[in-house]
This record gives sequence, C-alpha cells and structure tokens, in this order.
Amino acid sequence: MSWQKITVITQTEAVEAVSYILTKAGAVGIQIEDAQDQFNYQPADASVVVDWAQLGLQVEGAVVTGFFPADQPILEITVEVNGQVNQLAEFGLNAAPGTVSYQMVEDVNWATEWQKYYHPVRVTRHITVVPEWEHYTPVTVDEKVIVLDPGLAFGTGTHSTTRLMLHGQEIILRGGERILDVGTGSGVLAIAAMQLGAAFVLGTDIDEVAVCSAKRNLDLNPIAATVQVQVSDLLADVKQREFDLVMANMLAEVLLPLIPQLKTVLKPGGQVLLSGIYADKVAIVTEVLHQAHFKLEETLHLGEWYGLIARHQVEEG
Repeated sequence: MSWQKITVITQTEAVEAVSYILTKAGAVGIQIEDAQDQFNYQPADASVVVDWAQLGLQVEGAVVTGFFPADQPILEITVEVNGQVNQLAEFGLNAAPGTVSYQMVEDVNWATEWQKYYHPVRVTRHITVVPEWEHYTPVTVDEKVIVLDPGLAFGTGTHSTTRLMLHGQEIILRGGERILDVGTGSGVLAIAAMQLGAAFVLGTDIDEVAVCSAKRNLDLNPIAATVQVQVSDLLADVKQREFDLVMANMLAEVLLPLIPQLKTVLKPGGQVLLSGIYADKVAIVTEVLHQAHFKLEETLHLGEWYGLIARHQVEEG
C-alpha cells in the first residue's frame, strides 16, 4: 500500500497540538522526533542504558509526521494543516518555524518501522507506559502498567502535560472515585485512573477518531473494561453528574470556558485536575478557577508546562 506524509517542523511545546491537528486531518499514524526525548526518558530500571548518540535524534526542536493513505487529497490537507499550525501562536504556543511539507512515502511497512521509537517508559513513580508490541514485566510490586498503541492518537504519557496529569492522579486518587476525563485522547488518563483505584471513568472527546482510538487502547487494558467513552464537545453531551473528579488536559484557551461549567457535573466539594497550561497562562486560569469558586490546592509543573489541582467550594446560600 502506498502512503503520503505531512511533516511539521516545530518546537517541543507544540508537539501535542500539532499531533492533534494531523490526527483530525485524517492521519492514521503519527511519528514524533523530539530533541527533548532524551531528557524526558525514564528507564524502567537501572539495567536499561540508552546510547543517545547512536539514535540520530533531533538536536533541537521537534518534527511531527502524519501518515495518510494515498487516496487522500494531500495538497488540500497540507494547506489546512499549515493554516492551523500558524494559528497556534494565538494559543500561546511557540510552533516556530512551523514549516509544513508533504511527500509520497516509499512502499515500506512504516507502520512497524516507527515502532522502534517506542519502548516501555516509567512516567511516574507508579505508572509505566508500554507499547502493545513489547513484552514487559513490572519491576516493583506497586508498578502499574498501561498498554497503548502509540500510533493511534497523541497522549502516550511521555509529554510533560500528560505526565503532570498522571502525577496529579497519584496525588488525588485514594480509590472508589467517579471520574470524568474531558478530552480523553488516547485514553491513557482514563486507564491510569482505573489502575489507581477509580470506581468509574467516563471519557469524552470532541473527535470521533480520538474516541475510537481510546476504545482501542481501553481494549488493550482489561482493568479499563468498564470505562465509558463518548463524543462530546466539552460537557455539552455529558448527562451523568456527581463526579468526584474532573480531569482535562488541554490548552488554556479551551480550559477557560470549561471551568465555569465544571460545578454542574461535580459532587459538592469535588476536585478538578487541569493541565496543558503554559507558564504565561497560569495566572488567568487560576483567576478563572477562583471566580468559579474553586480553591487551588496544588500547583505542579514540568519545564514551562503547569498542572493545577483545585476543589470546588460550596457556595453559602
């Protein structure tokens, strides 16, 4: 089968956003080459040694490549992707140089070729993300394994925003919680919540492709068999209520209109876990939380990315 690819030269902070743009445009596989990989990588144990010099990785910035079937109108898609990448600056993301190009791909099995970039990664103290083709045995008794197909959707646990969410879950969850995961993407956060003892998780995403990807990843993790996933634009189609926790890992510009709605789906005194917040947006997100009667409990950060844990304060009437 012949393929086409669209390649975007960008920065680490824009990797997830660019991956999302390509996925929504119809990419059936995403490949990421990021100069920060060697700094974000956490080996599963001390016996794992990586010779980074031999891998030929990016020395700066990042390259995100989306693969498309040969029958797709690649020129039109490239123009669309280029426009959306150029708009990322409006959301506070540095996507420079933001160069977008396309080309045909030789008839090789790229679907397995890019697998060499993915290996088990210990992303938090308790959670290890394992690609589905790898055999992996937990190193410690309290290690929780999440199996993913990294080619399905962005959000595989290694980006700073996803790490912040996973760390936040380890802080919050005590077992038995009802959780709403807004913008579930690959489903990694929903799976992690079940691994950490949640009683129920509902995941939503505005994109049908992401919902299908999440369902596929849920199927790879038996512990997540009861997780529900549905298409919804933020909370528009969420009928269930009384959640103990709402999680949302998305850009601040999307979080801001979401925050005032959160109390409608939370139990009194329920918590929210938010990430995808770049450093220059922390103040405004915190202020909007305050206006919506949320009390900030924890601030987490990795590099320039921030995560916030807040609790809704019951209004005195």
